[in-house]
Amino acid sequence: MTDFARDHAFSIAWFGLMTMVWLGWAQEDPPASWRWRLGLGSGVGVVLAGLFGLAVALRWSEPSALDGQYHWFGVLVAAEVVAAGVGCLLLALRGRSRWMAWWVAVVVAAHFVPLAALLQDVSVAALGLVQGVGLAWLVPRLRGSDISTSRYVGPVMGVALLGFALVSAGVFLVEYGVPWSS
Repeated sequence: MTDFARDHAFSIAWFGLMTMVWLGWAQEDPPASWRWRLGLGSGVGVVLAGLFGLAVALRWSEPSALDGQYHWFGVLVAAEVVAAGVGCLLLALRGRSRWMAWWVAVVVAAHFVPLAALLQDVSVAALGLVQGVGLAWLVPRLRGSDISTSRYVGPVMGVALLGFALVSAGVFLVEYGVPWSS
């Protein structure tokens, strides 16, 4: 994990928020038995986002691995958005819009590798690798169905992000204490 407390807190907060996004997308068409789990996971993600968002605010003046690298971070995010958008446009034009969630997830998982280099945090690359393996594992199941890929992709991405955020929060608590102190 990163040696920068502010970056560590931001990753936890962001991944908590993205947990809610991915588990929310999974709620597009979930089996009834999954709904409460998706909602609970989303709620835990929101709590992590709030607590560790506060930690980011309290540590804002501390150094970041991105100091002097913000332009590269912007390039990475722009490339991610363009890749996701162009891929979704092509899928829509080909009548394969049900694959959009899967495509966006692949782009997100792949972007964790260069992001890990920018953040000087190899665990972020490991998260992307876990997500990539999970997404590849889903392909045969998704090909054999006509449902939106969000049903399965959302939980894969959301659970991976939530698991990472929870483990990372535990490490943060051991290293830095509670998020509301600086």
